[in-house]
Amino acid sequence: MGARTLSAAIEAGHCLKDTTAIRATGVVVALASEAEALIARSAQPERLTPLADGAALWLSGMGPAAAQRAARGLADAGAKALAVFGVAGALDARLRNGTLFCPERIVDESGDDYMTDPRWRARLLQRLATMQSLYTQGSLLSVQTPLLTSSAKTGAYRDHAALAVDMESAAVAAVARERGLPFVCLRAIVDEVADAVPIALHDSVDAWGNPRPLGLIAALCRHPSLLADLPRLYSRMQRATHALRAAAEATGPTLGWSPLTMHFVLPPMRQHVNGEHSDVPAPSFW
Repeated sequence: MGARTLSAAIEAGHCLKDTTAIRATGVVVALASEAEALIARSAQPERLTPLADGAALWLSGMGPAAAQRAARGLADAGAKALAVFGVAGALDARLRNGTLFCPERIVDESGDDYMTDPRWRARLLQRLATMQSLYTQGSLLSVQTPLLTSSAKTGAYRDHAALAVDMESAAVAAVARERGLPFVCLRAIVDEVADAVPIALHDSVDAWGNPRPLGLIAALCRHPSLLADLPRLYSRMQRATHALRAAAEATGPTLGWSPLTMHFVLPPMRQHVNGEHSDVPAPSFW
């Protein structure tokens, strides 16, 4: 890392030992619960947190602006590849709560699209081949604001033909393109197409997904019926984060990234969706 880049990284909020530790994948996570799938100790918001094998994560908070800052911070600190890891909402009924989704491309609301790196994605999917619920085809939509109702998700599917939605992936993919870095995305579905997230409950958590106790109490006092939604939302998040932990164990902290160029044809990958199995041809590299 050059002196100018290292200086910029330090000014952005990294500590020196963190910046020298990153030699592999920089992973952007928006929520604290997503970070916990990758690291046992607590990750500090808006800071680079070293992982094993030369990787690092950045707990960005929700939204594209936060994700862009995280991706640039990781790239400035020496990341050789960028990834987004965490939960997403389903736009297609085939993607159920707890399903892992590794999209082929990312699209945004303005029509820009970003292909994920085919070699890295193939390695990642090989390591995920034993997962019980994994979807490997199609695109993911990145939006500026969350889609909290079934009608909003149905409309997004109609307009963009994407299978799932988040708020961070396009921003990170744009930084990867800008810096010439490979990019992949791995998401676990938290809310299904028919699920609604009450706006009052959404507003009672902070940017990193942590409850605001006073805000939550106030929301429940104003809308006591929201109490019935809490067990469902908790169960959905628990199942999604369980899938993320299983994926992290299978792929390692680099999410399957390797600096070595692949010079062989990968075998077909097994796709598992709702108990059904199908072979997905893997790309060949030569």
